[in-house]
Amino acid sequence: MSITITLPDGSNRQYDASTTGYQIASDIGPRLASAAVAVTVDGEPYDLHRPIDRNASVSVITENTEAGRHVIRHSAAHIMAQAVLDLFPGATFAIGPAIDDGFYYDFSVERPFAPDDLNAIEDRMAEIVAADQPFERSELSIAEALETFADHPFKVEIIKGVDADEGVAGDTVSTYRNDGFLDLCRGPHLPSTGRLKAFQLMRAAGAYWRGNEDNPQLQRIYGTAWESKKALDDYLNMLEEASKRDHRRLGVDLDLYSFPSELGAGLAVWHPKGGTLRRAVEDYSRRTHAAHGYEHVMSPHLAKADLWETSGHVNFYRDAMYPAMELDRGSHGKGQDYFVKPMNCPFHILIYKARSRSYRELPLRLFELGTVYRYERSGVLHGLMRVRGFTQDDSHIFTTEEDLADELQRLLDFVLMVLRDFGFDEFEADLSTRPEKYVGDPDMWERAEAYLASALETADLSYQLAPGEGAFYGPKIDIHIKDALGRRWQLSTIQVDFGQPENFELEYATNENTRKRPVMVHRALLGSVERFIGILVEHHAGAFPAWLSPVQATVVPVADRHNEYATAIGDRLVEAGVRVEVDTADETVGEKLRNAITQKTPAILVVGDNDVENKTAGVRMRGEDKEARGVPIEKVIADLVELVAPPR
Repeated sequence: MSITITLPDGSNRQYDASTTGYQIASDIGPRLASAAVAVTVDGEPYDLHRPIDRNASVSVITENTEAGRHVIRHSAAHIMAQAVLDLFPGATFAIGPAIDDGFYYDFSVERPFAPDDLNAIEDRMAEIVAADQPFERSELSIAEALETFADHPFKVEIIKGVDADEGVAGDTVSTYRNDGFLDLCRGPHLPSTGRLKAFQLMRAAGAYWRGNEDNPQLQRIYGTAWESKKALDDYLNMLEEASKRDHRRLGVDLDLYSFPSELGAGLAVWHPKGGTLRRAVEDYSRRTHAAHGYEHVMSPHLAKADLWETSGHVNFYRDAMYPAMELDRGSHGKGQDYFVKPMNCPFHILIYKARSRSYRELPLRLFELGTVYRYERSGVLHGLMRVRGFTQDDSHIFTTEEDLADELQRLLDFVLMVLRDFGFDEFEADLSTRPEKYVGDPDMWERAEAYLASALETADLSYQLAPGEGAFYGPKIDIHIKDALGRRWQLSTIQVDFGQPENFELEYATNENTRKRPVMVHRALLGSVERFIGILVEHHAGAFPAWLSPVQATVVPVADRHNEYATAIGDRLVEAGVRVEVDTADETVGEKLRNAITQKTPAILVVGDNDVENKTAGVRMRGEDKEARGVPIEKVIADLVELVAPPR
């Protein structure tokens, strides 16, 4: 029997029904065959040696792509699990997915893994790789699988739960075997263990089964795997650089913020320099929003439970909300439940609803730097990147459906302008569609998704679909940036919402004097101000653009007799709008210079006898080794004013 295989370039090739992805890759060329790790058949991942028995569109997955690395890392997770079960008799295993830049596997063992254990596991993995054991796919019935994995309770739970992500579908279970090791998996995998070219185990940590604190605590081993030793080395070098840029470390070194244990997990306090940095970010946000037609509003930090029930948050977002507080208790019974706010949107809806609205007022763009509170599990908290209380540059736009396309286009342009002003220039987008739990009419969702897709295409912004990842009230665009190390961060979000106007019965008067529902757009550019600043710290390694730097210039007197002149220069710079420190500490000039350089100050002014006499200063700019001496102070001030001017 002959089948037709359609390649990505649209060409067709004829093959026997028993052909494989490897045969197709080999026919295209030997270099492709050597780089291939799997194929997709009509979009479904297939192992290279799995027979293809029908007419299909086939695409080869190579090792140096994200899809290829996913296959590599998934295979590495199996090899690691095999090594652990070999070395730790009585160990049981749970799940082991590929993740961004690596993989992990969870185990139940008698004691936590120690560093020496990881070394031993790596050595055993190397032996398994050297043995070049084939990965072989097979299917078991549910009954066979339960018997096969009877000694591994977590696998039994997966099988009984019919978890398709772990290879269970319908009445059968997909498994992969290499040598004597067998695991549940839907694949695909490398052809054999010998194709794993470069890997390293990173660390071990505790993890609850299924992420639920009520479940048993397991031991999780994290690792990374790449298509070559060079790619692995590049990644490890990037991690070393990332460690130097870690915003938690730099926050201490630059005296920006801290996380006192007395305060509680996931909460930060901002020191004077950090407060100055944050104020610069927030002032930019207020100024820029005002210049683009937004009206500034403010809202309280809590509201009655009824509001959150109407908005749907109690039903759809309850796990992320803090427990209700019973307030307003009278002498004759139960009080009223209040929630601290996890989002700002219901408040902006109430502002819209405070009076009748006309089509002439739309689009109405409301903006707030609003602090929200979300109950994040302690295991996911991470410096400023994941906190329990944070401020959003939150906006809600109420518009007619007829104007929605134009408004979304303006929003995307606005988003990219703002991110570029902070030093980012590489962007990607996700278009997240309707989840399983949602509010509103499916037809509304389809229209909203189409509007968002059209805006992305008009903006010529590359994007990928994220099926089912929309918010419960509407689909969304998430904008991702790449930082100086090439890491991808999700920042801005634009969400179209037909549901909340329906929930709150919002209306506006049309030009025909009829009543109609507005469309609501949820939008945050920076996302969380805290998280955004954490990303900024790491992106710039603490050497912020001059307009953002907490201290923009440091004046260093050579000796005590120059302090008065240095202070006078500092006063003039402050009057000109420059943030200045005058270092009159009892230290040598070399120590003062080192302090200013360590604090990554954009400009250092050094003044001595000649400068006092001639009204000049020596100027050393950040990153430059040489000092320009004898610069007239009027020029120094003019140059610094220009240097620190904020965008727009």
